[in-house]
Amino acid sequence: MATSSLPLLENTDSLKLKVENKTRNIFVTQSAQTRLRKERNVNHIPVVTETSSRILEAGVNTLQKTLVLKKQAELDEVDKQLALKRQEFKGQVEALAQKRSELELKHQQTKDRAMKFEKFVAENELKRRRALKKFEVTREQNILKQAEIEELSNGLRRLQTRGQVLKERIAKYKIYEDYLMRTLSHLPSSYLDNGSESLVMPIIRRHETLSIINQELLRRLERLELETEQGQQRLQTMQQEHSVKSLLANKELSELQSELEVLKEKNKQEEANLLMEQGLSREKVEEVGRLLMAISNLAEQCYLPAYGPLQNMNLLTMLDMVKEYILDKADTERRARKLMRSASAATNKAAAVTDKRWRGSKKSIDSKTHLKSSSKVSKKSDSVN
Repeated sequence: MATSSLPLLENTDSLKLKVENKTRNIFVTQSAQTRLRKERNVNHIPVVTETSSRILEAGVNTLQKTLVLKKQAELDEVDKQLALKRQEFKGQVEALAQKRSELELKHQQTKDRAMKFEKFVAENELKRRRALKKFEVTREQNILKQAEIEELSNGLRRLQTRGQVLKERIAKYKIYEDYLMRTLSHLPSSYLDNGSESLVMPIIRRHETLSIINQELLRRLERLELETEQGQQRLQTMQQEHSVKSLLANKELSELQSELEVLKEKNKQEEANLLMEQGLSREKVEEVGRLLMAISNLAEQCYLPAYGPLQNMNLLTMLDMVKEYILDKADTERRARKLMRSASAATNKAAAVTDKRWRGSKKSIDSKTHLKSSSKVSKKSDSVN
């Protein structure tokens, strides 16, 4: 069995592992003594700094453990990057989850705000309706109060007028009071004690009766004045209604007049159309009359006894009779023409035979004449010879 020769390695120093105590990552919060104490118990892993192609070129003396360590280092680096990516992805997922929760929270807040706004709008609408209802009630109450105020004002004015009248009346009757007081002052005291009551009381009672009657008359006068005012108001209302009704009636009258004018125009147009139609119908009647007269004349000229009396015939019977008469005449004419054609054919045939005979006789006569003339010429020539 042949052994394969291995390539010679000239530079073996480049294949040696170079282990360096590289500076580790240092945190700012870590003290130098603690860092040095920890580094004493650390086993450093040899790191291959050569490239893979250079190691493969070196030959079989390259240690398999070095390649495993290198692959392990690369795998650790990939694991670190994967861990970083996972951490980054996890952070992004957490950020997305946080954003989603924030969006859901904002959506819920927006929904709550919308519900609150709808509730606020509904409450405002309810308040508006209540306010409108309250406004309507208040306006009706104000109208009633205003009417009551006007009525009370009118009553106050009437009372003031009555008070003024009473004051004037008191001032007017003041002279009588003064006169009576002066009269009483001149009377003796014994007169007042004995018979004054019997003389004054009838006057007082009469005055009371007259005052009661006066008050009754005043109340009746006020009632009549009130009825008069109500009658005046009703009269004004009726006048307003009458004016409104008159305006509406005038409006309806103008509309009816315009419609009447339109109807008159349409009536004139219809009359013109009717006159035109009557003229056309008159012409048609005249034409139909002429046609009937022509049919009657034809029926008289084409009368056939088989159809009965002419006076009892209707129009269709007359037309049938004229048709039959014309067909009969046409048939007769056709037969006559046929006979005439046959007679003319026979005449032509006889004339042809006669002409033929005449031509034959003429030829025979001509031949005889020619023979006679030739014989005469021959005889004359013989005599000359």
